[in-house]
Amino acid sequence: MIPCISQVTTLPGSFADDVANYPAGGCTAIEVWLTKLEKHLEAVSPADTRIALADRGITLVAAASQGGLLLSQGEQRKVHFDHFKRRLELCQQFAIPTLLLVTDFGPATGHALDPQLLGRALVSLTQAAQWAAGFGVRLALEFRGTETFCSCLDTALTLVEQCGEPNVGVCLDVFHYYKGPSKPEDLQRLTARNLFHVQVCDVAGVPRELMTDSDRVMPGEGDFRLEPLVQRLTQIGYTGAVSLELMNPVLWALKATQVTELGMTALRRLLK
Repeated sequence: MIPCISQVTTLPGSFADDVANYPAGGCTAIEVWLTKLEKHLEAVSPADTRIALADRGITLVAAASQGGLLLSQGEQRKVHFDHFKRRLELCQQFAIPTLLLVTDFGPATGHALDPQLLGRALVSLTQAAQWAAGFGVRLALEFRGTETFCSCLDTALTLVEQCGEPNVGVCLDVFHYYKGPSKPEDLQRLTARNLFHVQVCDVAGVPRELMTDSDRVMPGEGDFRLEPLVQRLTQIGYTGAVSLELMNPVLWALKATQVTELGMTALRRLLK
């Protein structure tokens, strides 16, 4: 497994800052926050950016994230898919193998999901996968624990299976695994073929119903039972990235090298 850090963990820094600071903190595998990369490329060419990455031995293992594709219609759908295609081009340019795709079913309301919406989402997921395949990119579908539908690992895996495209898998975000209705037995459906990306964090002393992204802390500093998750990854022979993803304002106020050092220490301890 490849320990890496998501750039959202050091959100205030620029893409160039992260390229300089991450290796200094012991991290050379990065989950790209695409907004940072897009902003960076307004002033720096792709060629010079690739040289800077190579000089520091950095690998871009995944990119986060693309939304708005599954349920949008009409002009809005065209806008989202055009944006998606530009991001696929970025992934191709920088040899980023995996693009995270977030669902857009909206916050849980207790109302039943229209079956037509589910069918539309599946068609859109299939079309997105076919577009991504043309750029040599895999899509990792990320479930959200707070959404009306696809709020658990089991449903995300079912959507991936129904889509049937070989370049579509799931992103296992530990925060949403615990936030939503996922169950330990869902992990048994994971394989090395359908698991494309993993994001880890921890939360301490906050009820699951109330925890938010800003409550995320370093793995091992909270209440999540992470060891069984890692054991399952080992059992299935997962060799992909395990990314530290924290949106904690307290950490954002620290030096990026300090956060990176702490993060890599926590990841290595978790992955042994």
